[in-house]
Amino acid sequence: MTRNPIDGFTVSPEYISYVGHDLQRPECILAEPDGSLWSADARGGVVHIRPDGTQELIAQALDTRFGATADEATRFTEGTLPNGLAFDADGSILISNFGFDRLERMTRDGQTTVVLDEIDGEPIGKVNFVLRDSKSRIWLTISTKITNWMAAISPNIADGAVAVLDDNGARIVADGFMFTNEIRFDAAEEWLYVVETTGRRITRLRIGADAQVLERELFGPADTGGFIDGIAFDAHGNLWGTHVMSDRIFALTPDGEFRVILDDDNPGPSAALMAAFKADKVAPEHMLACGGNIAPWFASVTFGGKDLRNLYIGSLRGTRIPCFRSPVAGLPMVHWR
Repeated sequence: MTRNPIDGFTVSPEYISYVGHDLQRPECILAEPDGSLWSADARGGVVHIRPDGTQELIAQALDTRFGATADEATRFTEGTLPNGLAFDADGSILISNFGFDRLERMTRDGQTTVVLDEIDGEPIGKVNFVLRDSKSRIWLTISTKITNWMAAISPNIADGAVAVLDDNGARIVADGFMFTNEIRFDAAEEWLYVVETTGRRITRLRIGADAQVLERELFGPADTGGFIDGIAFDAHGNLWGTHVMSDRIFALTPDGEFRVILDDDNPGPSAALMAAFKADKVAPEHMLACGGNIAPWFASVTFGGKDLRNLYIGSLRGTRIPCFRSPVAGLPMVHWR
């Protein structure tokens, strides 16, 4: 049996370096082969961090080629909250806008259009993440249908869904998830792995040729002990992930064994949050008390660098991007190939 490269691997804070500065809610990060990073930003757009370390906020603007007025252009970005990101086939950026409950496409100079804001004539809900596969199908997660999403941070609500947008249009392919968050395909694009944040678990879906779900099953522990947010595969088949608010980086081996890689938890507030969650009484103050020192509220993991062994951590409350070296390269995303 081939040795797993993460056997015995853990990270201490002294081995972490940082990229970027003055970022706002760098929840999701995209990496390119030239060393560029693209980070979602709460100011309404993305920050492009170039290989030389210089950075630029590219703010969203309504694409005026379609005759929009100045007033419409202003209202278009009031309340925007870019969350999950993916590169489209032409290099533009797909944005799951958690503020506006819609999928958008933004060119690299900021011109933005709405791709999808309803399915079957109904509002799409709290669209959280977007992923493009090798067939250029676009996959979306909808965390909840509840407009005030905080009310969905509950052990008793499972109204999350996974949707797909392809040549046959947009449709829900699976539902009944507990606050659906990030999704990733394995190397063969046979299984789609789905984070259930308030389920504290990962479910996987075997996907057929027409994007239909053939099987659905739990992957890894039934309860990982924390609220999972982001995930990413490495080239060995390990699935890396984050516990948001309790601020851990973990990995699930190909057999589903749970490993902690980095722990920056603040255990007292985390325990209070978990107790409130169990009682279905989570309040904002429970959440805001949580968070470590590295980049509060770990939200995502992204492999980058020329050898795909730089591991970047996205966060909800950090202002820069932590990075450490992984013992194994990441699985190249579709835009990398």
